[in-house]
This record gives sequence, C-alpha cells and structure tokens, in this order.
Amino acid sequence: MSDRKSSLFILPDGRNVFLTFVLVSSLFLLWGFCNGLIDVMDKHFQTELHLTLAQSAWVQFAHYLGYFLMALPAGWLATRLGYKGGIIAGLLMVALGGFWFIPASQIASFWAFLVGVCLIAPGLTFLETIANPYTTVLGDPKQAAVRINIAASCNGIGWIFGPIVGGMFFYGKDATGASTGSETLWIPYAAIGVVVLLLAVVFFFAPVPDIKSHSGEVEGTGSANEGTSIWKRPHFVCAVPAQFFYVAAQAGIFSFFINYMTSQTPPLPDALTGGFLRHWFETAPAGNWRLSDQGAAQLASLGFICFLVGRICGAAVLRRIAAHSALGWYGVVNTLLCVLVMMKVGWLSVVGVFLTYFFMSIMFPTIFALGIHGLGGRAKQASAFIVMAIMGGAVLPKLMGHVGDLHGMSIAFIVPMACFAIVAIYGFAWPRLSGESSGKWEVDGPTPSVL
Repeated sequence: MSDRKSSLFILPDGRNVFLTFVLVSSLFLLWGFCNGLIDVMDKHFQTELHLTLAQSAWVQFAHYLGYFLMALPAGWLATRLGYKGGIIAGLLMVALGGFWFIPASQIASFWAFLVGVCLIAPGLTFLETIANPYTTVLGDPKQAAVRINIAASCNGIGWIFGPIVGGMFFYGKDATGASTGSETLWIPYAAIGVVVLLLAVVFFFAPVPDIKSHSGEVEGTGSANEGTSIWKRPHFVCAVPAQFFYVAAQAGIFSFFINYMTSQTPPLPDALTGGFLRHWFETAPAGNWRLSDQGAAQLASLGFICFLVGRICGAAVLRRIAAHSALGWYGVVNTLLCVLVMMKVGWLSVVGVFLTYFFMSIMFPTIFALGIHGLGGRAKQASAFIVMAIMGGAVLPKLMGHVGDLHGMSIAFIVPMACFAIVAIYGFAWPRLSGESSGKWEVDGPTPSVL
C-alpha cells in the first residue's frame, strides 16, 4: 500500500482509525436504508387506509418535518455531546421510532404511523449532522473528500436496499392473493430498532475519538468578506429556496414512483410476466398485465441505482465543468425529462422517470457547496439554514399528490418540472449572485452527502 493510501485513515499522531471509519460509514447505510423505506410507503397507506395521493403525502410531511425541527438543535447538542455521545443519542432516537411501529400496527391508524416516521427523522438528523463532518477528520486532512465520498457510497447502497425490503413487507400477499402489508409493516422497523440498539452498544465500547478539525474549523479558513452578514450574500440567500425546491422535487418523484409505475406504464407483454418475477405483476381491470405495487417497489431500487451511478459520474463531471454550470444544465435536463413524462409517450416517458434520478444526483450537495462558498467561519451558520430548506420535501409532495388526484400521475410531474427549472436558474445565475466570474473555486469545507 502506498503512503497516500496508508495515510487515508491515519491521524497526525499515528493512530489508525479505519475501524472507526467503518462504523461511521454504517450510519450512512442506515439512514439511506430508512429513507428508501419511506419512499415506497405511500402506496401502502393509499391501498390499506383508502387515502388519496395528497393524504398519503403526510408521510413525507412527517419525515421532513422531523428533519426541519431537529436541524439546529442537533448541531447544538452534537457540539456538547461530542461525536460518540451524539451518535449514541441519535441511534437511541431511531430505535425509539422503530419500536413504536409495533404498537402503531395494533392501533392501525394513520396518525400512529406518522408518529413513528416523525420519531425516526430527528434521530437520523443527529446522525447526519455528526457523521458527515466526522468522516473528514478521520485521517489525512488532504484526503477528507475521499473519505466522505466513500462513506456516501454506503448511503447509496442503503437507499437501494430500502425499497427492496419495503416491497417485501409493505406489499406482500398470502396464498389467496390478499395483502399482508398491514400485518408485516412493523417488521422492518422493529428490525431497525434492534440493529441500532446493537450499534449503540458497539459505539459505546468502540474507540470514537473526539478529533478537532484539522483546520480548526470544518468550514474553512475564512474569507475577506467573513464579517458580512450571510443574509447580505445573494448566492447564499438564493441557495435556500433552490434547496427547498430541489428537495421538493426529489421527495415528490420518490414518493409517487409506485403510483406512476402502476398506473402510467404501457401494458406488459405476457413474456415478461412469468418466472420468478411473477409476483411483480398483476392483471389490470382491462385484462392486460401491469406492475403490481410490490413489483414497482422493487423496481424503485433501479431508480436509486441510477441515483448512485449519477453521483459517481457527477464527481467526474464536476472535475471538468464548473459546479454552477453543471447544476444549471442538470436542472434543464430534468425540467425537460418531466415534460417528457407529462407527454405520456409510452416507455419513453417511463425511461424519463428513471433518468430524473440520474440527473438529480448531484443537486443537493452542489447547491449546498455553492451556497456556502466564500463564507468562511460563517459557513456553519449558513449550512444550518440550507439543511432546514429540506422542508420543501414536506410541503410540495402534497401539491403533487393533489394534482395527481385531479389529473393523473403523469400531469403531476408539472410540480417537479417547475422545481427543477428554479434549480437551473440558480445554477446559471450563481456567478452574478456570488460575484465569481470563473468556476475555478474551492468549496469551503466538505460537501455533505445527505439526500
């Protein structure tokens, strides 16, 4: 192993923290898995509790509300509890939410499940607030970006497997063809509760050193304009609504993926509906074959594979193209893809849905990085507001669901279309907003991998 590789997990004092990094990376996988479960839950409640699309979007509202309410307190508490204490606190909160699904299944009311979703989200906020910056200090400071991207890959893997497990337990059927989702929905969440409790014990006994940022401040070394209020920096002020609308588009597409696939895909040929994937399909009222809820939930994993591949390819793109330009063009492409979906042109529109996953991949971290650029020591304060902008994921999916109730899921893509257009405008306008004439700039601190 070269000196460069050997220093990846070696602290300046010579300690090897590879094991610590592996444990922290498992947290990335955990919140990716939990988010993947949430994204395939809506259709279950629509079917079992006879909810409209707009009503089922309360799941996303509860989830993102938990993030929104806990963003600032999580940062404050994490500073006082330290890395180990903050991680354990977050894990215990996730366990509480996971175990709540057991009595929630007995209560069998929508509000009870929403409570569980809202309990888990603050715990995930804790973990994300701590794990992202912690990966950057677990070794050679020059390789901080390498470590956080390795950990982010675990996040993508978790997001792929979440829909697979959700499809098994939310949309399972017995031998008679009757749904078993109401009886088994609690199982993956109870399992999460057990796993995170075990993780909490492991973290309690594991070496989790409280390491100060190598530069003294994760956000960077400061800038000439550091004394200026962040609210007088247009590129930051506009990053907040840009992030709001991006997360709104992401949450809407992820949430109603199953609805789209089960209602808008063209009829399937008999040759595709047999074999070991038989449970992916069902007979439509017109007599043709279509995707079942379980099949669409499993297929959602393909969307998240596109998302993960997009992040990998995006990293290469951002080495060659200015970040604001990449964001602008990705926004334009996704705007056009949403128009393609709305046009209802058969399988071409279906492919368009999957491609939106690919082109969404770089948006959250890129908006984040553009928003905090040049803020120096004020980047931490600015970061909190940009993270809080994920409240868009709570609000706009309800609008998308309402449009879908009235006009169908294809037309409902007008909501993410408008959101992506706003993101594109921010990307192209960024040089003027920031006063930067070139894309050759360095981000103040590590770009987070959340969402």
